Amino acid sequence: MINPRAIDPLVLHPLRWPWPLPALACWAALWAGCTAMRAAGIDAAPAMGLATAAGVVLALAWPERWRRWIIAAGFPLSALALGLSMPAWGWAAAALPLVAAYPLRAWRDAPFYPTAPDALDGLPELLPLPDGARVLDAGCGLGHGLQALHAAWPQARIEGVEWSPPLALLAGWRCPWARVRRGDLWADDWSGVDLLYLFQRPESMPRAAQKARTEMRRGTWLVSLAFAVPGWRERAVIDEPGRRRVWVYRV
Repeated sequence: MINPRAIDPLVLHPLRWPWPLPALACWAALWAGCTAMRAAGIDAAPAMGLATAAGVVLALAWPERWRRWIIAAGFPLSALALGLSMPAWGWAAAALPLVAAYPLRAWRDAPFYPTAPDALDGLPELLPLPDGARVLDAGCGLGHGLQALHAAWPQARIEGVEWSPPLALLAGWRCPWARVRRGDLWADDWSGVDLLYLFQRPESMPRAAQKARTEMRRGTWLVSLAFAVPGWRERAVIDEPGRRRVWVYRV
């Protein structure tokens, strides 16, 4: 029998739950509250407004801006798309295609933020690669990072690994010159990579750094968009106005 006193109360706090469980729990609570208000005779517009306001308050508990936006926008967008007459389970059913395209496991690595076409401009001058160098986009999504890498090093062998089967299929279709495979980036072998490209999130960067240090050869390169590798000394940083910062490291 479990002793309730032995359970760390912080584990029960939504901020400690693996993402995206906090967002799903918030949206479910908002839908339940809105349904209860409608059952009590409150009109649709006030019920939606109160639930939306509650969602904004809940979202402020999260330190990451992108998570605040996701939590705050989830209920009003779903209510507008489906109508308040739709039962709460209808919104969950409508979310199934999103879950199929972007499995919950992948949400823990990085949200779906595509790499801008010009994100790596200027990098080849700092980091020239020989013909046939193997370049890997770990978590390639729809292939935006693959396209930026191909534009920077057209002579390289561009590869991508993506956990979502639909996204991996679409990335391979959009980037026929790249070798795209469906797989877990954390289980993938990085030992033969000459340059690793990452567009992760701060929480997953220490894990990526440890994997790169363990598996990649000495003298190879790691390029990270937007987020620095904790504890590593960068070889270069590209910081152009209007663009995400690019961090360049030598393993």
